[in-house]
Amino acid sequence: MFDGLGRTFILVGVIFILIGIAFIVGKKLGFGMLPGDIVIRKGNVTFYFPLVSGILLSIILTIILNLIFRH
Repeated sequence: MFDGLGRTFILVGVIFILIGIAFIVGKKLGFGMLPGDIVIRKGNVTFYFPLVSGILLSIILTIILNLIFRH
């Protein structure tokens, strides 16, 4: 009964670990600080919109997923 639930928790944990590693590696590669990313600072409020980083990440993931799921 709990086998499926346990496997689901393990899978979710592995996904979170991979996302964390991607954030660490992405920060070192400059994602989030690329030219075209919008940062607006007004007093103690900061608005951040990673436009170019999001587009670049979308292109990279599209290429990877197309290579994986190609028939």
